[in-house]
Amino acid sequence: MKKHLQYYLSSALNSYGILFFSKNKILGVLLFIVSMFNFNAGLTGLIGVMASLILVTALGFNREDIKTGLYTFNSLLLGIGFGTFFSFNFTFWLWLSAASLLCVVLSVNLRSFLGKYSLPTLSIPFIITFWFVLIAANGYQGMGLVQKSSSLLFELNTGAPSNFTKLCDFFDNLKIPAYALLFFRSVSAVVFQNSVLAGILISIGVFIHSRIGFSLLLIGFITACFVNYLTGTYPDGISNYYLGANFMMVSCAIGGFFIIPSWRSYVWAIAVMPFTFLVLNALSRLLGFYNLPVFSMPFCLITIGLLYFFMMRKNPQKLQLTAFQNYSPETNLYQSLSGKSRLKDFQYFNLSLPFMGAWTVSQGYQGEITHKGDWQHALDFVLKDIDDKSYELPGIKPEDYYCFNKPVLAAGDGIVQEVISHIDDNVIGQVNLQQNWGNTIVIKHTEHLFTKVSHLKKNSIKVKTGDVVKQGDIIGLCGNSGRSPEPHLHFQVQCTPYIGSKTLAYPFAYYENNAKLNTFQIPVEGETVQKPEINAYLKNAFHFQPGYIGTVTTNNGEKETWEVFTDDFNATYFYCRENQAIAYFVNNSNVFYFTRFYGDRKSILFLFYQAAYKIDYSAHAVMDQYAADPERFKPSLWLQDLLAPFFIFTHYLYSNHILFKNDGLSIHIEAKKQVFNQDKIFTNAMICLDSKGITQMQIEQGNQKLKVKWETSLV
Repeated sequence: MKKHLQYYLSSALNSYGILFFSKNKILGVLLFIVSMFNFNAGLTGLIGVMASLILVTALGFNREDIKTGLYTFNSLLLGIGFGTFFSFNFTFWLWLSAASLLCVVLSVNLRSFLGKYSLPTLSIPFIITFWFVLIAANGYQGMGLVQKSSSLLFELNTGAPSNFTKLCDFFDNLKIPAYALLFFRSVSAVVFQNSVLAGILISIGVFIHSRIGFSLLLIGFITACFVNYLTGTYPDGISNYYLGANFMMVSCAIGGFFIIPSWRSYVWAIAVMPFTFLVLNALSRLLGFYNLPVFSMPFCLITIGLLYFFMMRKNPQKLQLTAFQNYSPETNLYQSLSGKSRLKDFQYFNLSLPFMGAWTVSQGYQGEITHKGDWQHALDFVLKDIDDKSYELPGIKPEDYYCFNKPVLAAGDGIVQEVISHIDDNVIGQVNLQQNWGNTIVIKHTEHLFTKVSHLKKNSIKVKTGDVVKQGDIIGLCGNSGRSPEPHLHFQVQCTPYIGSKTLAYPFAYYENNAKLNTFQIPVEGETVQKPEINAYLKNAFHFQPGYIGTVTTNNGEKETWEVFTDDFNATYFYCRENQAIAYFVNNSNVFYFTRFYGDRKSILFLFYQAAYKIDYSAHAVMDQYAADPERFKPSLWLQDLLAPFFIFTHYLYSNHILFKNDGLSIHIEAKKQVFNQDKIFTNAMICLDSKGITQMQIEQGNQKLKVKWETSLV
C-alpha cells in the first residue's frame, strides 16, 4: 500500500513539476499550491491528473514512463483550463471526463510518434483538446458548458480565493519596478494565474530546481520586452500569458533543457525571440478567425521545429542536444562534461593493440616517411631491444628483425572483409611499389568502421574473407611485404572496406605506456606501448555480473542488500533492496567505473559509488573527476550553477592507488572538492579484497567513520 501511495504521489508531483521541465518535488508542491489559488481550477486540475494516472496505470503502460508525468501533465493543464473558463454543473464534469480521455490518448500517441524522432510532445495534446472543446461548445449552444463571465477567453485572468484576496492584492501592488511585477505575473500565467504572489512562489521553486533554468526565464522575459520596445508590436505591452507560456518557455527549452547549456545555447535563446514574435503574431491572427486562443502553440512549434533542425546536422560541433534527459539543466551539463572524458566506451568501438608484448611506434600520425595526405592517420609498429635496435646483427635478412614472424591480432570483433596473402617479402632495404600495401587484412567492425593491417608475411594469414573474428584472435604474422624496406606492422582505421582507403583518426581503448594506463588515446611516434597487464584480484573482485548479490553491514548496524541487474538498454546497475537506490556502472576487461547514481545519498551504496568510482584492473593509480551533483540541496554550489554554461571553477576530484599485501591488496581512495584550485578533502576510504573478492570498506567523511563488512552470494 505504501509503495502504491508513493507511486501516485511521485507521479502527481512530477505532473506539476514537468510544466517547467522538472521532477523536483519542491517545485511540484509549490505549483500545486499555486494552482489552488483559483480553487475550482486547481481542483479540476488535480482531478484531471489523478484520473489520468489511474487510467494509464490500469491500462498497463510503463510505470517508469508514467512516473515522469509526461502522460499526465497535459491533463493537468486541461483541468486547470476547464476550471478557469467554465462554471461547475453536470455537463462540466461530463465534458471534462471526455476531454481528459482524449487528452490522454493524444499524449500517449503523440509521445510515441514524436518519440521516434526524439522529439517532445510538450503541451500540444492539451492545446488540441481544448481547441476541440471550444469549437464544439461554440457551435452547439455550448453543450451545456457555462463560460465564466469574470474570465475573458483571451486574457486568462483568474481571481484568487476570497481568503487570499488581501494577501494577493498586497503583492500585486508591491512598490517594485513594473517590469518585476510583470515578470512574476508572466511566470504565474503558465498555470493560468495572473498573480504576483503565485509568480514569486513558482520562481522560488524554479530557482531551487535550476539556477540555469531561472536565468533563462529572465533572459526570455528581458529579450522579449526589449524586442517589443524596439518594434512596438504590442504598444500596450506584451500580455503576461504570451510572455510566460511562449517567450520565456522557448528560452528555457532551447537555452538549457533540450540543448546542453553553454554560451552558444544562451545565444540561441536570445536569437529565437524575434522568431517567436513572428510565429505568435501569425498564429494569433489565423486562430482569431475561429475565436480560438493561441495558448502555448508557438512555444511548441518553435521548440520542436528547432530541435528537428538541429538534429539534421551531420556535425553537431559545440551546440549539443541533450542525449539523455535528467530533467535538470545543471545535471544535463555536468553529466555531459563528465561523459566526454569518462564515457568513451559508449563513444568509440573498443579497439585493442594488434600484437602481443611491448612494441614501439616507429612512424606515427602525419609521419615524415609515408603517412601523409589522405593516409596520414596510420601507425607503424616495430619491436626493439634495450639498445633501441629493431634487429639483431647482422640485420641483413627479415629474420634478423625482432617483429618478423610475430603474431598479428584482430584489434576488435568483426568480419574479415579483404585478404591479400600471396605477395613476397622484400629483401632488406628494398620496397615493392607496385603492390604498396603488401599482404593485408581488412576487418569490418561496425558500419563505416574498418581496421587494416598490412605488410604481413607471405602465406601467413590465417583467415579468409567472410570469417568472423574475435578481439585478440591471431590473424597472421608480421612480415616485410609491399612498400616496406624492413619488417614492421602497419595499422590504420578507415571508413570504407577497400585496401587503399583513406585513413581515420581513431583511438585504442586501453594500452600501457611508461607504466601508465592510457584510455582512448592514440600512441605517438617513439612511444612503446603494450596491452594492460590485468591484476587477477581486482578483476575478480569488481567483475560484477547480473545475479550477483552482496550484503553490506556497517559498524552502526545499518544493513543493505545489493543485487546486479541489466536494464532494457543492456546497461548494468546495482539495486539496493532497502531504499531502492540505483548505481549504474561499466565493467569491461580493463576497468570498472560508475556512471550514474539515483536515490538516497545517505545510503551505503552511495558511499561505495564514491569510493569505487573508477578501478583500473591493471592496478595503476587512477585520477578522475566526479560530475557535480546539483540534485542535492547545496546553496554553496548555486553560483557555480549560474556560471556553469560559461565557466567551471568547482571540481570534485577522485584518486586512488593500490597497496599489495600477502593475502590480497587494498585500494586507498581520496576525494576532494577544488574551488579555484583550493582543495578540501571530503572523503578518505579504503577497500580491502582478497582472492574471494571485496571483504570490507573503511570510509571517513568529516567526523563520520564507518567500517563496512561485505558478504557475497549468487542467485
